Amino acid sequence: MILKKIKEPAIAIRSAAPTMIDVATRAGVSTMTVSRALRDGASIAEATRTRIMKAVEDLGYVLDQSAGSLSSKRTGFVAALIPSINNSNFADTARGLSDSLAGSGLQLLLGYTDYSVEKEERLIESMLRRRPEAIVVTGGSHTPRGRKLLAQAGIPVIETWDLPKSPIRHVVGFSNAEASAKLVRYLHGKGYRKIAFIGGTTNRDTRGADRRAGYEHAVAALGLKDSRVISFGTPPISMKQGGEAIARLIEQWPEVEAAICVSDLSAFGALVECQRRKWAVPKRIAIAGFGDFEISSCSYPSITTVGVHCYDIGNSAGELLLRAIEGERAGRSVPAETIITEYAVIPREST
Repeated sequence: MILKKIKEPAIAIRSAAPTMIDVATRAGVSTMTVSRALRDGASIAEATRTRIMKAVEDLGYVLDQSAGSLSSKRTGFVAALIPSINNSNFADTARGLSDSLAGSGLQLLLGYTDYSVEKEERLIESMLRRRPEAIVVTGGSHTPRGRKLLAQAGIPVIETWDLPKSPIRHVVGFSNAEASAKLVRYLHGKGYRKIAFIGGTTNRDTRGADRRAGYEHAVAALGLKDSRVISFGTPPISMKQGGEAIARLIEQWPEVEAAICVSDLSAFGALVECQRRKWAVPKRIAIAGFGDFEISSCSYPSITTVGVHCYDIGNSAGELLLRAIEGERAGRSVPAETIITEYAVIPREST
């Protein structure tokens, strides 16, 4: 479900992708010289090649590998980058995006970043070489070069699953931090006061980092004692790591009453470890997750979580993408748009 749409200014972007002519003009060489430098570098003086590569970097230019067949500038496909296909939430987002494109004549090309902004940068460049008509990315955190490539691409760009402070263009998502804070407030309302958080050891998963930040902000705002955070493993946190983390949590803070896990998978692992150790849930410790994975509703006890309407994120992104592409084809720019999607705490037996 969509809560609201916001049309807002975005950062300055190009109305069209930089061309080889742009690179040649900046570097003070011919387009033929630029072409040779980018394809094999043969017979190009090192100083000239260095100057050309600097122009490429400054402009965010990506070599068009299929220019000869693109006189209409319509390639018939759009690109989407998601962290993992193994995560059912992102799979649902991809399905929503794919369903929205049905009947449009556009095909979806997926890339998997494995939660790495460096890999995302490489995939952005690889996708742009094939000239998609639009690109959808997950989250609003990118490498500086990845951000430049997106901003200079000259095609509709949609960031999803987040509400970045400085969007590149279009956004479809929600605040992970506020959703996590809402879960803390729910537990507080249930009478829990010693609430902990289980997440990853790095900010590789920026959505997980935002959830931790939301937890810490809510704990402070409610006047609770110092936050209790267990960082365990490189994101995404597995079921096994969730189990190991809950054991470490109770060893370090025996007084803890409730644990918020960064995802339902880690929450399930924590739940199973509690059962193994005969720690009653929620009597000994309450457990909550994030994402409303199917496993959270099927486990026993079922796991309290945050539902974020993953399919709707993809479907709304696809509908926005189609409007933006239609505008591009008609020679008009669609105003930057932010679509805020719904989320909600889903109370279950584990709390």
